[in-house]
This record gives sequence, structure tokens and C-alpha cells, in this order.
Amino acid sequence: MFRLGYNTNGLAHHRVLDALRMLADLGYEAVAITPDVGQLDPLALDMKLVEDVRRWSEELGLELAVETGARFVLDAKRKHWPTMLEDAGEDRARRVAMLEQSVDLASALGANIVSLWSGVKPATATDEQAWQRLCDELRRVLAHAHARGVQLAFEPEPGMFVERPAQYVELVERLGRDGDELGLCLDVGHLLVTNDLPAPDKIRELGKRLVHVHLDDIANGVHEHVMFGTGSLDLPGVMNALLDVGFDGMAAVELSRDSHRGAWAAGEAMRRLRGALGYEA
Repeated sequence: MFRLGYNTNGLAHHRVLDALRMLADLGYEAVAITPDVGQLDPLALDMKLVEDVRRWSEELGLELAVETGARFVLDAKRKHWPTMLEDAGEDRARRVAMLEQSVDLASALGANIVSLWSGVKPATATDEQAWQRLCDELRRVLAHAHARGVQLAFEPEPGMFVERPAQYVELVERLGRDGDELGLCLDVGHLLVTNDLPAPDKIRELGKRLVHVHLDDIANGVHEHVMFGTGSLDLPGVMNALLDVGFDGMAAVELSRDSHRGAWAAGEAMRRLRGALGYEA
């Protein structure tokens, strides 16, 4: 069975080691770490902390993944900039370097998964230019990950160039042989934004490519992650679909807007997940 996890982007006001202990106490079996300013900053890594995180996670029985969705880690003013789609090669190279650093961090942590996304297409680029840039830069990151035994998980993200599962499939096809190594990170809430529904059916359709999952609810089709039960997600259906396809990776709650109440949100999310799985809440 898959392991329930929680993303540290919803615990931005917690020290990483404190977050590990708290999540283990709540019953989580995995933690999706988003390296960010103040939390395992990928541009200024404290290797002693990296060693401590690996040791603590092993002692607590927590599986780890590395997420690369930090908003302002590369630019203090522009969210998620630069991307692999920028016009300037040196800008694309900055994103690739950070992704490679994230792969190295995952290897040091004993994490098997690194998630990533395309970014927003520059207004000056054509779709074909964006596809070519994305494929070229991804091949570099895929080679780096392969050499370190780390699995890349590509996440379609609403509002970005690759925002729907069908575009992920196209990306894999465009990558050719290299596409075999690019797994899918599926955020089930995003399916409610892009109207790729029903979510359980989409999971069954994509199950063979699935290596990582984000769990969140969405209300009224607006791309804002909310607590389960406050949006439209069929959480029991999603959980059953993951079981049906034999998914055995990490399914991590992603409530990045809830850090101000992170301890409560992590506990409440676990209660609702257990209920959806038919366990005593």
C-alpha cells in the first residue's frame, strides 16, 4: 500500500526536525520536503542538518521525497522564476542547476523521488519552442538523476505550460527513449481545476506512470489547496483508485496555504484520510 505523507510547504513555520517528529507522532509514514529559504535552502545547504534529517527520518520510519516547488528560492520578486522555458539559456541553466542540486539533496537524504514542473511559458516563446526547451533541459536533469539512482516525478500544474495529464503524456512521447524514466506526480486537486474528471478514473488511466501523488481538495475549480471535505474532491474514491492501481509510493498532503495553522491542518488531514480509507478516524 502507498504511504501517507505531508509536504513541509504546509509547515513553513516549523523547523524541519520538529516537523518530522510531529508528523510521525500523527501517524504519517512519509514526508515530502520542499527545500526553501529557511528550510534546507538548496542554495545554502547545512550538511549537518541534512545528515540529521536523514538520521531522524530513518529512526522515525519516515520515507522522504524532495519537492522543488519553493516559490521565491531563485528570485526574491518573481514566483517560480526562472523556469526551464526561459528565452535566455543562462536563466534556464539556473533552474536546471537547482534541480540537479535537489537531486543531490535527495540522494544525501536517502529519498527516492524528486518532483518538478514545467513553469509558465514566456509570452515571447512559441509552443514548439517551449516544448523543445523543456525536453532539452529535462534530459540533462534526467541524466543527473539516473546517475544518482533518483526517480524524477513530473507534475502537471494549472497555469503552467504543462498543466494537464494529457500534456504529461505528450511530454513523455516527445522525450522518446528518455521519457521512460520520467514518472508522473499527480496532484489530485489539480484535476478539479483542469476538469480532468472523475479523478478516480484519471488515476486508473494513468496508474502505470504514477510514482508520486499530492493530496488536496479544491473548491469551485479555483486553484487554491484546501482541507479535505471543504471542496469537491471525492476523497474515498481517490483513495480506492490508488489502491486499485497498486500504487505503492508516497501520497503526500499538500496544504501550502495552511502553514499558519500547520499543526492543526496536519492532524485534521490525517483524521479525514483515515476516514476515507475506512479506518477509525
